[in-house]
Amino acid sequence: MDFDAVILAGGKSSRLGGVPKAQLRYDGATLLERAVAAARGAGSVVVVGPDPGTLPDGTLTAREEPPFAGPAAAIAAGLLALGHGGETQDGEEPSTKHAPWVLVLACDMPLAAAAVPVLLREVAGHQDTDGAMSVSGDGRKQPLLGIYRVSALQREVQAAGEERGLVNAAVFRLLARLDLLAVPVPAGSTDDVDTWDDAAALGVDGDLP
Repeated sequence: MDFDAVILAGGKSSRLGGVPKAQLRYDGATLLERAVAAARGAGSVVVVGPDPGTLPDGTLTAREEPPFAGPAAAIAAGLLALGHGGETQDGEEPSTKHAPWVLVLACDMPLAAAAVPVLLREVAGHQDTDGAMSVSGDGRKQPLLGIYRVSALQREVQAAGEERGLVNAAVFRLLARLDLLAVPVPAGSTDDVDTWDDAAALGVDGDLP
């Protein structure tokens, strides 16, 4: 299945005292490295957040405008960097590869790789939808671990930008008009790191590399 990936890695990590989530470690790798690995198979990958200088060759980078404007603004910046909407924010030429689907993944879910193939299979079998969103074992939807039709997502990003702006906009509201599959994913794959208690429960190391 032909898809690109937008990895969100630019939050303030307020409940971690400002320690960047992307650089926390799990099983010998940073959370950002694990997120990039989870996007295996993507044609192009863009990381929206500070560039750590250790990304694989060919990985694109972008920043939401303004920085720390939230995940909806970061999704918009990622689409722009992939070539959906003109020039990138730094003036570079955007990618010319336009996959019809995009994986959106927040970097703070260390076990997300288990969910990605499940989502891909569901979308491949239901290509009349606008995409698929992960659902945890207790029924919680996770929009930042999902695969979306680029044209539909770009339409909603454009509409939100024109109507109310994307700064600190709710992602669920951004996606509300899309026809999405709610896909149960493997246990733990949507568990994220918002607090130090979350990090301890998941075995995430707070010592930065």
